[in-house]
Amino acid sequence: MDRIAQRAQDRAGGGVPVSNVALAAPVDAATAIATRGVVRDFTAGQQTIRVLHGIDLDIRAGELTYLVGESGSGKTTLISIMCGILWPTEGEVRLFGTDIYKLSDNELVDFRLRNVGFIFQQYNLIPAIDAASNAAVPLIAQGVDRGEARARAIELLAALNIADQADKLPSQLSGGQQQRVAIARALVHQPRLIVCDEPTAALDARSGRRVMDLLREVALADDRSVIIVTHDNRIFDLADRILVLEDGRITHDGRDLPKDH
Repeated sequence: MDRIAQRAQDRAGGGVPVSNVALAAPVDAATAIATRGVVRDFTAGQQTIRVLHGIDLDIRAGELTYLVGESGSGKTTLISIMCGILWPTEGEVRLFGTDIYKLSDNELVDFRLRNVGFIFQQYNLIPAIDAASNAAVPLIAQGVDRGEARARAIELLAALNIADQADKLPSQLSGGQQQRVAIARALVHQPRLIVCDEPTAALDARSGRRVMDLLREVALADDRSVIIVTHDNRIFDLADRILVLEDGRITHDGRDLPKDH
């Protein structure tokens, strides 16, 4: 069930309205994301499956946070809820102090457009436009002049060492080049939260390190935060914090992975 359907079900009495769940603890001004009691259920036929079990979590601005877990542990569901893509069945999410699920659908879309950058595992580039135009999409959606948006996008492509690919269509790019275009698109509008799903999976070690250095530079800004879903042990040393999710619950929160991972 997608976020809009879940929201409609909640309003119809099929779930616990998010507005009825209060924050269990105060939120620090430096907190980028605060979740309290976040539950997410999915319905499969007559069966209800609980994917997240009451997640309480604070992620501070300026942190580079890794989210690690086996397939099916709830990682994608959790990051989708934290940035306003999926509606929680129960619980509350505040993003930079805003209770995002009390916003209207249009307000939420606008808030997400201005504050969140996404790097998807499948890239999700628009096939009919070139690399620079793909990277400029968030700026154009905000009403920035197309020429200016494209120029700013090319600056980021240069930082990612693919400015020479700016005029090529996605079909003319390698997987690693497409990934870097997707990263430029996520950064171009200078969002306060960047959410990445395996951003180095298609990259060689050198390119992956370059990407992570750029993301870390962004994360170190006092008013921004980066969350990365990854299994790439080549980059674990760059994390400020590693969260392990198992069966919809946070089982580890620390600077390093536990020894059994």
